[in-house]
Amino acid sequence: MKLIKEEIDSNIKPFLRWAGGKTWLLKHLKNVKKSNFNNYHEAFLGGAATYFYLQPTGHSYLSDLNGELIETYQAIKDDALGVINKLESFNNTEEEYYKIRSLNFDLPTDRAARFIYLNQTSFNGIYRVNLQGVYNVPFGFRKKNFLDKENLLSAQEALKNTSIKQSDFYDIINNVNSGDLVFLDPPYTVSHNLNGFIQYNEKIFSLEDQIRLSKLIDELKDKGVYYILTNAAHKTIKEIFHKGDNQFEFNRASLIGGTKAERGQTSEYIFTNVVL
Repeated sequence: MKLIKEEIDSNIKPFLRWAGGKTWLLKHLKNVKKSNFNNYHEAFLGGAATYFYLQPTGHSYLSDLNGELIETYQAIKDDALGVINKLESFNNTEEEYYKIRSLNFDLPTDRAARFIYLNQTSFNGIYRVNLQGVYNVPFGFRKKNFLDKENLLSAQEALKNTSIKQSDFYDIINNVNSGDLVFLDPPYTVSHNLNGFIQYNEKIFSLEDQIRLSKLIDELKDKGVYYILTNAAHKTIKEIFHKGDNQFEFNRASLIGGTKAERGQTSEYIFTNVVL
């Protein structure tokens, strides 16, 4: 069964901005896109750039620990037009931003619209909540239109044959079978190039989690599953995930900035038992 589904628009873009997004990686996955795999699994969904690029034809299992993020993908899958209709009622102004940020909505489609709107109009598209779990990112003064109707409808089509779930990454072991492909893009625990978001990431994905992720990969390999793992280029990560498989190091431009982050070049590892 081919991983690529030709009839779906191959230019679907992520409809969310996400720190650590993998758009830069896609040009290195051309051979993967043309390869034969069974089902597809992605445990740290984020902006879903890799999923939208590969467009699997088998069933896809998409998950993330972020419940608001997962609800947004489910709402796009179930009722993209409902989300679009709500988005059309919002305006990209500072006053409107803080008004929408302060509101709670009852309908899943309205909550998804709020999530997309805040993501597209906030400062750098960062997802951050306070100790009470309330989203608190400031307005971004971004002029770009926050609503791309055609892309949201294309995303809905691409999400047809998926199971979308809020869960811990280890739960994917329950659905994988020999010949499946798993893509893993965890929040980076160790700093590379003085990444200013490392302190935040340590709270949501610890070094112990990295070790647990390494154990998951061992179990995946025992099942005959293909995997692709991205991670920070750091000697500790290399030690944890060195399993005799293919290892690559890529330099890329750092796209997320701020007062505590440095823009410039950063290095990332890819570990995989797939031929790239």
